[in-house]
Amino acid sequence: MNPVKLIAVVLIIGGALGLAYGGFSYTRNTHEVKVGPLDVALQEKKTIDVPVWAGIAAIVVGGALLLVGRPK
Repeated sequence: MNPVKLIAVVLIIGGALGLAYGGFSYTRNTHEVKVGPLDVALQEKKTIDVPVWAGIAAIVVGGALLLVGRPK
């Protein structure tokens, strides 16, 4: 599989996942304090929303790359 087709497939799958889930979240460790035998950690949960237009654009661009990358 050539690199153009691989990028196209990744864009199509990413766009479909963005449309299906609408975003993703992750947890980030921001502070960690160790005082004697005590360990205190602060975790922040962040959410990143994927706009609908970005998912559709990724699918369209991936489809276009598949069509352009096709041998003649």
